[in-house]
Amino acid sequence: MLLEHYQQDIAPKLASEFQLKNLMAVPKVKKVVINTGIGLARDSEEDQKRVLEELGLIAGQKPNLRQARKSIAGFGIRRGQVIGAAVTLRGRKMYDFLQKLFNIVLPRLRDFRGVSKKSFDTSGNYTLGMTEHTVFPEIDLGKVNKVLSLEVTIVTSTRDREKAERLLEELGMPFEKKGDK
Repeated sequence: MLLEHYQQDIAPKLASEFQLKNLMAVPKVKKVVINTGIGLARDSEEDQKRVLEELGLIAGQKPNLRQARKSIAGFGIRRGQVIGAAVTLRGRKMYDFLQKLFNIVLPRLRDFRGVSKKSFDTSGNYTLGMTEHTVFPEIDLGKVNKVLSLEVTIVTSTRDREKAERLLEELGMPFEKKGDK
């Protein structure tokens, strides 16, 4: 639904707004990356499987384990040790996830007044940190024994922060209003 809405309504609107003659130059979402740190579960294969299973339920796709690139003695991490899990969504799954995130998950957060516009990087990508994964409807609270924090990165095709902001606004991302703080 969100994909069709983008193609039929949002892309032509943004093309005229930014005075772009070519529809291929219109900003679009390239991919969504969801990742989480495993934390203390890094030593237990059973806990790692549970993290992968829950992240897979949220994303609708099998996640990959991420390994440490270098050893950090202060954190007790060795090179090659599993420290996180990530999944990259593209195409229809990406748009379905974004629709669920914007319309169901974010409004379920406690005291939610919108997401900050300050989370854009210099390349026009948006990163959203979430302290609980239990707000996703796929997660059964009865089976959760450890709450995970997630990081959702929305990668756009534009390098312009303003264009990326307009794109996400049109897609339905609930940004905070100027008066709220």
